[in-house]
Amino acid sequence: MSEEQFVLVRLDMLPEAIQKTLEAKRLLETGTVITVQEAVDQVGLSRSSFYKYKDSVFPFNKMVKEKIVTLSMVLEHRAGVLSSVLGYLAQNEANVLTIHQTIPLNGQATVTMSVDTVHLSKDLDKVLQGLRQLRGVHRALVISSGETS
Repeated sequence: MSEEQFVLVRLDMLPEAIQKTLEAKRLLETGTVITVQEAVDQVGLSRSSFYKYKDSVFPFNKMVKEKIVTLSMVLEHRAGVLSSVLGYLAQNEANVLTIHQTIPLNGQATVTMSVDTVHLSKDLDKVLQGLRQLRGVHRALVISSGETS
């Protein structure tokens, strides 16, 4: 028996039925709708398509739950920026495992962190959005993820 294979594909490149399945699942998970019928009606998808894809498509943040992710950030070289990043991650219950910072050049430093996402209080994409809004953070993205075991 062959091992399951996964690929990472940008959302806008997926067929419409798969995009709508992801949206219907989100509506159900957030409690915006109660039934599958309400979800598929709201997104304009047939129930049969929903059931065909629902167990095979997942948002990226759901796949990296219970995994270690590597974040890459470009931070302004100013006192307190790294501290605010670490504080924000702690507020969201991310467990920072390693930190590597380059020597600042042109007023910026690249920081790479390994972060355990098991206990995140919100979705990883929301945490990344929040990081990007912190003063002094010029870039924040996930560059890899791996199993915690």
